Amino acid sequence: MLQKSGHDIILASNSSGRAALLKGAGISFTKNAADLDERSIQEALTVDGVCPDPMDVALVLARAKAEVISQTVKDAYVIGADQVLALDDKIFEKPANMDIARNNLLKFRGRTHYLHAAICVARNGETIWQHVETASMTMRDFSTDFLAQYLAKAGDSVQTSVGAYRLEETGIHLFEKIEGDYFTILGLPLIPLLDFFREQGIVAS
Repeated sequence: MLQKSGHDIILASNSSGRAALLKGAGISFTKNAADLDERSIQEALTVDGVCPDPMDVALVLARAKAEVISQTVKDAYVIGADQVLALDDKIFEKPANMDIARNNLLKFRGRTHYLHAAICVARNGETIWQHVETASMTMRDFSTDFLAQYLAKAGDSVQTSVGAYRLEETGIHLFEKIEGDYFTILGLPLIPLLDFFREQGIVAS
């Protein structure tokens, strides 16, 4: 086994995508989603009407998720993760409905937006490791006919992603250029996390 026994790992998220990545890497874990008011946390980071740095937002949210769960489980390694999408100085959230998804994709069309993915590990209520990575995503100048076909094909799944796309599915058709780590784009920078686990003796080196 690549993962050594005697270490409890918890994913502080209900994300099926992040869970699938950990499972695919052979990591044994349980899920315990953190119940946080993310909007309030983000608003607290806004100073004098100036939007916070999206990397800071991602990191603060990831740490908060990990630490709140870590306080309740002694000695467990709790993984917190968050991803923030930014275009210019605006931070986008998961679209609440199909109309918002369509409007957001029209804003992204022909332009480059950025995905900032933060990951933290907390133990006994304190963050012991953290990492942030950024991927740049350039959408092609697709037609409105294509957009209608894409949304019809993707369906309600567009509401589960902040960018209204799943890169591992039909969302790949939206792009002309992508720069960045694949796992970062999916919301869990897996390679640096595994490096940390090796340093801690949690997985084989």
